[in-house]
Amino acid sequence: MNRQHRNPKSVAIVIGVCVLLCAVLIILNLLSDNKPLDAAAKTPYEGKLRHSENSYAAYIAQYEHEPKAEQDIIIDAAQYSRLLGDDFEVLDSFEGMQGSSLWTGETGEVEWSFTAPASGLYTMELLYYPVAGKSSAIERIVKLDGKVPFEEAQFIQFDRIWNNELDTIKVDNQGNELRPRQVEYPEWTTKVVQDSNGYITEPFQFYITKGTHTLSFQASREPVVMKEIRLKQQPALPSYDELKQQYEQQGIQMTSGIELRIEGEAAIKKSSPTLYPVSERTSAAVSPYSASLIKINTIGGYNWRLPGQWIEWEIDVPEDGLYELSFIAQQNWVRGIYSTRKLYIDGVVPFEEMNQVGFKYKSGYRLDTLGEDDEPYLYYFTAGKHTLRLENTLGPFAELISEVEDSLYELNSLYRSILMITGTKPDEYRDYQLTSKIPNLIETLTFERDRLSDVAAHLKQLAGGTSDQEALLKSMAIQLGEMIEKPDNIHRKLTDYKTNTGGLGTWVQQAREHPLEIDAIILSSPDTKVKVQGLSVASKLKHEMQTFFNSFFIDYNSIGNVSDQKDQRTITVWIGSGRDQANTMKAMIDETFTSQTGINVNLKLVQMHTLLPATLAGQGPDVAMQIDNDIPVNFAMRNAAADLTQFADYAEVAKRFRSSAVVPYQYTNGVYALPEQQTFNMLFYRKDVLEELELEVPKTWDEVSAMLAVLSKNHMAFGLPQVQQAAIQGQNIPPNSLYAALLFQNGGQFYRNDGKESDLDSRVAIETFKQWTEYYTDYKLEREYDFANRFRTGEMPIGIADYTIYNQLTVFAPEIRGLWGFAPIPGTVQPDGTINNQVPSGGSAVMMLESAEDKEAAWEFMKWWTSDDTQAKFGREMEGLMGAAARYPTANINALDSLPWPVADYEQLKEQFDHVVGIPEVPGGYFTGRHLFNAFYKTVIGEVEAREALMDYVEYIQDEIENKREEFGLPQ
Repeated sequence: MNRQHRNPKSVAIVIGVCVLLCAVLIILNLLSDNKPLDAAAKTPYEGKLRHSENSYAAYIAQYEHEPKAEQDIIIDAAQYSRLLGDDFEVLDSFEGMQGSSLWTGETGEVEWSFTAPASGLYTMELLYYPVAGKSSAIERIVKLDGKVPFEEAQFIQFDRIWNNELDTIKVDNQGNELRPRQVEYPEWTTKVVQDSNGYITEPFQFYITKGTHTLSFQASREPVVMKEIRLKQQPALPSYDELKQQYEQQGIQMTSGIELRIEGEAAIKKSSPTLYPVSERTSAAVSPYSASLIKINTIGGYNWRLPGQWIEWEIDVPEDGLYELSFIAQQNWVRGIYSTRKLYIDGVVPFEEMNQVGFKYKSGYRLDTLGEDDEPYLYYFTAGKHTLRLENTLGPFAELISEVEDSLYELNSLYRSILMITGTKPDEYRDYQLTSKIPNLIETLTFERDRLSDVAAHLKQLAGGTSDQEALLKSMAIQLGEMIEKPDNIHRKLTDYKTNTGGLGTWVQQAREHPLEIDAIILSSPDTKVKVQGLSVASKLKHEMQTFFNSFFIDYNSIGNVSDQKDQRTITVWIGSGRDQANTMKAMIDETFTSQTGINVNLKLVQMHTLLPATLAGQGPDVAMQIDNDIPVNFAMRNAAADLTQFADYAEVAKRFRSSAVVPYQYTNGVYALPEQQTFNMLFYRKDVLEELELEVPKTWDEVSAMLAVLSKNHMAFGLPQVQQAAIQGQNIPPNSLYAALLFQNGGQFYRNDGKESDLDSRVAIETFKQWTEYYTDYKLEREYDFANRFRTGEMPIGIADYTIYNQLTVFAPEIRGLWGFAPIPGTVQPDGTINNQVPSGGSAVMMLESAEDKEAAWEFMKWWTSDDTQAKFGREMEGLMGAAARYPTANINALDSLPWPVADYEQLKEQFDHVVGIPEVPGGYFTGRHLFNAFYKTVIGEVEAREALMDYVEYIQDEIENKREEFGLPQ
């Protein structure tokens, strides 16, 4: 065999070229634009943007020529005129505030009467105290004279205040700094009423005529104590040029020789617990810096991405005078547009340009000095302590994103109108005469094409050139143009139309996210040249070499304290979810478990399908987390899982969960896991679409059958839980959730005789199977579909899905906010006239292996992990880290109560939770879901009679149960 030998010179040349290229890239990066950071660009584009009739923009357009208020109106919160509900209390001298104030809970409505001295536009601000609640923003519906003046007034939010629990940062035994825990620091604070979505960057203005009026706040989420509501004029801000002239007129001088550095991680207040200090290890420019250890050295990042989120710092200024303001920051997330912030000094925006401070995209950290046209802005500070706050805002992009969101809603409504005529699979050779059957079809298409074209042109001007942000908008506009030119071909383009509108929804979601990471704030005299260590080519190359070298010796997968002493109590825990969840969990373990119990935890992120072979090989963990419901009993049969009832306090721990959550983990007389998550189905519905069709939300299956006829006539669909195969080959298929719900509602069960036999051959089970399959054979409902997308378009305006879809829709479909809801699933009418709407549950568990050497330590960990505080905190951390779509479906009753659900929606959730039933696991039970699936397809696709198909497969289930019981020596 011939061997090819590499020429050492060739290798050296290749390495040299690579190093040279890296150096060139770094130099180019350093030579990029380092001009003072401008306020967000002024946009000369004069295109006319449109607004929905119920929006704030349409509301204020009616009164844009009205005068602004000249006199403030102060409303004492305790002097209310009417209360709805009993969740209120008048307090005296609450938390140092003199006089009376009003405590309002999560429900009810309070109304005040007031007299306006003159007609005009008023802004509104609330003096409030954020009392303890569920750690989420306080939300209220604002009404004027008994009516919500515009749709955005339904979602008014007031922030809580957070900060590090300790003044110092903890360090683990490896020298790594631990993320500081965030706790509430409530205080009396004032907040103006403004758009919680961030689409309106200025405070809302309410037009009030002269005379007597009423103002009311209706609770949606979280309690709050209110002192006063002030209706006032919105003061006009001076421009920087005007402020500069004032400096000159007042003889204010520039300071000299002063440079103050405030570390980003030293923030004193934040609006969210997720805005915690973080570790940045990819750059040598941050401070404090280490190439080997974890240092908490920045704040913000991806967590600081949503409009309204703010971070505040304190600055101790040595002398009066004018200063420049700079940031050592990183913005490498948003391309094409920029991440925008509003700057407050001592609670006030100093001048107009500070309403929109834009941080443009650039790889890596840089020094940004606030200014315009090569001239840094000057800020006047007196000697002493001051506060500086940066608030996330959509800036000049706000109106554009709002327009696209509104356009998306209109395009989806139009799609639904076309669908009612053509169906989901139109005949491409048929003339549907859409232009005559749909009023103003061409006008609507033209309107939306022009609107998206306007937005795309505006984006191009903001970005200073073409960007990927406008590409999708152009594609949608081009397609709409093609549909306008050839209306007879509209039905042939429906698939592409639906795809583009789906992409438009993703665009809206992503365009609202403006992350920014701050390493330090520099306040300096104009004659001081600020220098930042670590930005040079040499520093970057040194950093890369050091981190590469350290990677050979440092285990970066080990998070927190690592135990290497044999005399210490240590357990090994496996987790099968993502790295973000594992990192958060390890931080919590070090913070609140190991520090209190002295038990060390080695947390490992693994693929859970390796649990069984690892256990058989004697290499398994002590505790396995986030495992499927079928695993504990399967391990218990093989004496591989520990019986938790052996612990004296098990009964007390079990009270944390509903009994239905524990059912899948019971085997013989033992319990072999604790519930972590518990999920179940809810009925989701589009309020607007059902109103168009004059339909009510069904409460029984008979009402569902009547609804199906109306939906079918309009080419719409009712979504039933999907009938799908296992995602991974060999994975257990649980019984279909709809069949299980119908079975329980009809009084049936899956197993009889203590799990020794399947009960699917009973009369009730067979009749239920027939009822289930008839939805697909008679009504032709779909078996597999994308519920979230079809629900969003209105093509499937009602459906049954896992309740966690709620979280996805909240983030995924902002254009239908307030237009949908969910309720308990339809039920079966009982002989006594009551409705049984029982529903099965799914979920995941935490299990102790029988091989665990220190079972007491493992049990302590399981108790800690499933406790109220830990589950609630983990849920909030996940929601903060990954957004509302990641709201944690904990099985802990009290922890679920403490998660930030809107009150009205949570009431619906709790109503269904009271009727949740667990599905037991038995030896051989894995055949139940599998053969129920087979029988379903044999009936629906194979057209075999339902009873015959089910009975054929029940024989296989009975045989497998009998075989497994014999294999494990269980009584027959």
